[in-house]
Amino acid sequence: MQINGLAAIVTGGASGLGGATAAHLASLGAKVTIFDLNTELGEAHAKSFGGYFIKVDVTSEDAVNAALAEAEGLHGKARILVNCAGIATGARVVGRDGLATPLADFTKVVMINLIGTYNVISKFAARIHDAEQVGEERGVIINTASVAAYEGQIGQAAYSASKGGIVGIGLPIARELARFGIRVMTIAPGIFWTPMMAGFTQEVQDALGAQVPFPSRLGKPEEYAQLVENIVTNPMLNGEVIRLDGAIRMTPK
Repeated sequence: MQINGLAAIVTGGASGLGGATAAHLASLGAKVTIFDLNTELGEAHAKSFGGYFIKVDVTSEDAVNAALAEAEGLHGKARILVNCAGIATGARVVGRDGLATPLADFTKVVMINLIGTYNVISKFAARIHDAEQVGEERGVIINTASVAAYEGQIGQAAYSASKGGIVGIGLPIARELARFGIRVMTIAPGIFWTPMMAGFTQEVQDALGAQVPFPSRLGKPEEYAQLVENIVTNPMLNGEVIRLDGAIRMTPK
C-alpha cells in the first residue's frame, strides 16, 4: 500500500518511537493524526509536520471512538494505524520491604499497553472493514511489542506480560481481519533511545547500547519508523512479529 495521500493514526505519537513514526509518515505524504495524552508535546509535534493532534486515553472506548471520528472528519478514513502508546513502569513482585507489590501497579501497565492497544485496533478495524479498497487491501495495523515479551528482566513482570500479550494477539487478529483485507503486524524493539532514556546519564546510555551485539548502540526512533514504512508498503508482511533489536537477548537484570 502506497503511503502518499493516505490518512494515518499514530498512538503515542507525541514523542519517542511514535513521534518519529508520525513525522516519517507525514514526510512520505500521509495525513497524520497523533493520539496521545501529552497535549503540549503532541500539539507542537503535530504542528511541526502539518499533522493533527487529539488528546486520547487509549483505554477509553468512548475517547477512542470519538477521536477516530474526529480524525476521519479532518483527514478522511484512516488506512494506517501504528500503536505506540504505552508505559514502562517497573516493579518487583515482592518489594524490598518484603511486601507484595500492589495489584493496581500490574493492572495499570497491562491496561494501557495491552488493553489500550486492543481497544484502538478494534475500533479502527470496525471503521474500515467495509471501506473501499486501496489496491488489494483496506488497511494496515502495526503494533509495538518489545523484546521483553521474550526475555523480560527482573522487575518487568507487568511490562513483559503486556508486551507478550501484544505478540499473542497479532496472529489471531491478522487471521480474522484477512477477509477484510486488513493486515496486522507487530514490531518488537530492543533498547531504543526514547524520552525515558533522557533521564539516564550518558554513561548509563552507553552501557545499555554496548549490550547490543551490532550495531552496539541504542536504536534510533527513526529506524523504527523506517520499518513501519517497509511494513506498510509490502503487502506480504502480515501476521508476524519482527524483532528490531540488533540481535540483543536480554539478561535477567
